[in-house]
Amino acid sequence: MKPQLHSLIPPGKTSFLYETWQCHYFDKPWHFHKEYELVMIEKGSGIKYIGDHVSDFNEGDLSLIGSNIPHLFRNSDEYYLKNGEMEAKSVFIHFKEDFLGSGFFDIPEMNSVRRLLDNSSLALEIYGKTKRSITRQLKQLNEENGTRRILSLLSILVELSESKELKPLLSNSVSVRKSYDTERITKIFEFIQNNYTQEIYVEQVASLLSMSPASFSRYFRHHTLKTFSDCVTEVRVSHACKLLMQNNHSVSQISYMSGFENISNFYRHFKRITGVKPKYYRDRFVNSCK
Repeated sequence: MKPQLHSLIPPGKTSFLYETWQCHYFDKPWHFHKEYELVMIEKGSGIKYIGDHVSDFNEGDLSLIGSNIPHLFRNSDEYYLKNGEMEAKSVFIHFKEDFLGSGFFDIPEMNSVRRLLDNSSLALEIYGKTKRSITRQLKQLNEENGTRRILSLLSILVELSESKELKPLLSNSVSVRKSYDTERITKIFEFIQNNYTQEIYVEQVASLLSMSPASFSRYFRHHTLKTFSDCVTEVRVSHACKLLMQNNHSVSQISYMSGFENISNFYRHFKRITGVKPKYYRDRFVNSCK
């Protein structure tokens, strides 16, 4: 099953799509679309896969995802319990580059917004005062319609274009490849999410897809621009970050709870991916909450 490129915006009804999505868990597969996406997580937590980026997401997460960038938000395991009472909720906007007319963002007055849209090809995480301001405006959009809603979205884009509180999630622009196989990629991510706390072998996943280990490794790298081992490690580090913020376990315990075989291996990968040591990561979070 290959993803189909289609418009998410009903023709003739609105120039862009604004929606609130509320459910027990986010169930959209690894997918892409031509529209830009501004998405805010109002409730829920888990792992997000955006292009070749893997990290955790929590309530308040706010991102601008560029056109044709494949992405998937998968909730933590507890959201999938049959009788669970967990709830996931997101607010998002989908808009095309020409939603205000062809060439609108190419006029001189829109230079900064033009750069914002270009930079969204790296998928932008929004933080700080800008995140709080944009989140408030996104919620207000629900009360608006017609011209006011268009003006509000333009105001949001202008504010984002002038902000320094945007962090690229991708090192290189990643647009969808025609050979993307949504069903297979989603199955791989599901397997990682369900098994990252234990040893995972390439042979296990390759057999799920009826591939040889070598063919699978080439396939995964071609579609995600990273090795299978790197992806698993990033999921484990993301889980470790979540446990460190909860502050209920020692660093050594968290290392094994996240699927690392030994503490030195954990330290090495954690520092490589986050740029800091686990203890510093925890202390920084604790101090920021005081």
